[in-house]
Amino acid sequence: MTDPRDLLEPASPADPVDVRYRIDDFARLGGSTVRNVRAYQDRGLLPSPHREGRVALYDADHLQRLQLIGSLLDRGFTLANINELLDTWSDGGNLGDLIGLGRQIARPFTDEVADSGTPGEIAIRYGLPTDSHASIAALEHGLIKVDGDQFVVPSPRLLRAGLELQAAGVPFDELLVELKRIRSEAEAMAERFVRLALAHVFEPHLIDGVPDPDKLPALTEAFTRIRPLATTIVNVELARALEARSTAELGAHMIALLGKGDAESA
Repeated sequence: MTDPRDLLEPASPADPVDVRYRIDDFARLGGSTVRNVRAYQDRGLLPSPHREGRVALYDADHLQRLQLIGSLLDRGFTLANINELLDTWSDGGNLGDLIGLGRQIARPFTDEVADSGTPGEIAIRYGLPTDSHASIAALEHGLIKVDGDQFVVPSPRLLRAGLELQAAGVPFDELLVELKRIRSEAEAMAERFVRLALAHVFEPHLIDGVPDPDKLPALTEAFTRIRPLATTIVNVELARALEARSTAELGAHMIALLGKGDAESA
């Protein structure tokens, strides 16, 4: 196995904490490709790398900027938009504040970590026979993904919940139909909440479509506060609705059962 330290190129002894990366590892760590890195440099989006002889080396500042570019591209910005935005910040704005806001916006809403392994390892870990109908259905619906010769489980909790429900007697096919509905409804809720936050938290601080540099720390703090509120609201309301619905539906069966018991005892 490759030692991870072999991927890094240390800086000069005078600055031992400044880790530098060769272009292949820099592109991989930044979630990009060597071709894209070179294209970003040609367009002025990335500063030129450091040079040690003929070797190009990238530092932590380069990596932060590459990750920011990727995050903005994922959110629909064009390279021209990003170039203009970065030019604005290089003319006096604090790029660190911009990167901090970008990281807060792009940060996952869950601490769950994807699981991976060979098909056999995943089958054993989750009690899922590799030739079962459930395995095929899980692959088709994204509960399990294929990455080369590995299986990846994006959400171990979701897969385990589905398999537990199947073990309790709920047909897996019906679970997946319901999952599709839930995903659609969750996407609609997320869209509404994000639009609400954008309209009242983000957009008031835009100047010609660009965030006011002086407001970036406050915006980052605001997004830090409101991020967990969306999941809190959904979880509380879902728990309330489940309680009400289970009481109404299952309670009726309990009353019928009690009535049957009274009749038999009479």
